[in-house]
Amino acid sequence: MTYLTRYDPFRERYAWRNAMDRMFNNSIVTRIEDWQPIRWELALDVSETDDEFLVKASLPGINPEDLDIIFDNNVLSIKGEFKEEKDIEEKRYHLRERRYGTFSRSISIPSSVKTNKIEASYDAGVLTLHLPKAEEAKSKRIPVHSTAVPKMINSTVQDIAGKN
Repeated sequence: MTYLTRYDPFRERYAWRNAMDRMFNNSIVTRIEDWQPIRWELALDVSETDDEFLVKASLPGINPEDLDIIFDNNVLSIKGEFKEEKDIEEKRYHLRERRYGTFSRSISIPSSVKTNKIEASYDAGVLTLHLPKAEEAKSKRIPVHSTAVPKMINSTVQDIAGKN
């Protein structure tokens, strides 16, 4: 079976243009973002119970003394720094992906917290923060009382049978 292809005088130009676009898209001139240092966010898990907020952050290899944790106006801020290893100048790296430098992350907590009862712990590379809720922030069950006296309907079987 033979297929006919319509003649397009610009087909070769399209191929050249695509080749040029690929070349310039992969050039060093347009890839300025590769020169920028990689910015990364501190990953957090935030959960809530009736009594507290629980915040967990993965910070493997950081010294807990290098952390700065501030809670102000219902905003929790975690700042720190991963130190760069400087004693290995004579080595040639084949791959270097471990991050170093400063980081910070701030999140807003939706309700009031007892700031004097906040606890922080660091174990096996995980920072855990317990933020106990203030009494006014805890949900309370409110019972509903009625002031009306319930009405009782008294009847007998004979009264019902006599109406039919």
